[in-house]
Amino acid sequence: MRCNRRALLYAGFFYAPLASADWQLNLIEGATEISRSVYSLHMVIFYICVAIAVVVFGVMFWSIFWHRKSRGAKAAHFHESTWIEILWTIIPVAILVSMAVPASTTLIQMYDKNNAELDIQITGYQWKWRYQYLDQDIDFFSNLTTPADQISNEAIKGDNYLLEVDRPMVIPAGKKVRFLITSNDVIHSWWVPALAVKKDAVPGFINEAWTLVDQPGIYRGQCAELCGKDHGFMPIVVEVKSAEDYQLWLQQQGALKLAQQQSAERDWSVEELMSRGEEVYKQSCLACHQAEGQGIPNVFPALAGSPLMNETVDEHIDVVLNGRSGTAMQAFAEQLSASDLAAVITYERGAWGNQGGAVSVQQIKEMLKE
Repeated sequence: MRCNRRALLYAGFFYAPLASADWQLNLIEGATEISRSVYSLHMVIFYICVAIAVVVFGVMFWSIFWHRKSRGAKAAHFHESTWIEILWTIIPVAILVSMAVPASTTLIQMYDKNNAELDIQITGYQWKWRYQYLDQDIDFFSNLTTPADQISNEAIKGDNYLLEVDRPMVIPAGKKVRFLITSNDVIHSWWVPALAVKKDAVPGFINEAWTLVDQPGIYRGQCAELCGKDHGFMPIVVEVKSAEDYQLWLQQQGALKLAQQQSAERDWSVEELMSRGEEVYKQSCLACHQAEGQGIPNVFPALAGSPLMNETVDEHIDVVLNGRSGTAMQAFAEQLSASDLAAVITYERGAWGNQGGAVSVQQIKEMLKE
């Protein structure tokens, strides 16, 4: 038994460094001038704290060892000392000033949002992000795309587990970008460590932040505020492109918007609506209503067998478009296109044994006009 314990102990010492090799215990330097300034400030404050700890604990341990009672030491008796009072006032003030100067410089840089070349409004939803490019007529939602079988531990987790999205935020390299951050429902927090940006998204308020990334690359982050059941499934991906690639991306977004408009004009078969609706459901509805439409008892209602799915089509459409006050049901009128709305409603009314019938894109467009 003692030998087994000793073997386990040796194994622990041998494998611990390997297991901890990928641990990130310190801040990262990041990809922007501000992030590097924050890192430098952090290290300056850290070393000041280390120096203070070494001096204080060194004096304390030296005093305990050399002036212990067993060596015959006797405590000095004095009531006050002007010099000591001056020293313990001047030294802390000098330390605080040495910390305040670089901290203030970095904070002034972080809050200087002037002369931005691009404005993006970021809105937090449960549980996704919406990006609106205010001067370029671009508006889209960014959703988690990590496969469900990885989340349920039925498949090997990928390199970017829970940090993958269908549509990343795209910004140009070398240009100052201002973020206007808010929320549609509860408090979220938009956090990308490599950009040194972390701002709360608060309903009814707009917080500002900015970044300027020198080199193209992909930078990942997460919601950093506990915002509900799927808080851990709300990733952020920022893709920085060169000026030429960014212009190409803008053209692609224009073509994508035109394709969405055209899809709302054509006639969709029931089979096409069901197929597309299943994809939209997995993306936007599955987290609450579950894969088989069974919902979560006492939290999210079941869709399978629901009278809403089988009878009152107008009420069903209204709930999906406008949400339901006092519940967690969101309004999807702005989140999904007319064709996607028709597809997901058709899917909900035809899946899991429901017999509610299909909904046309034209019905959705008429309801959106009201």
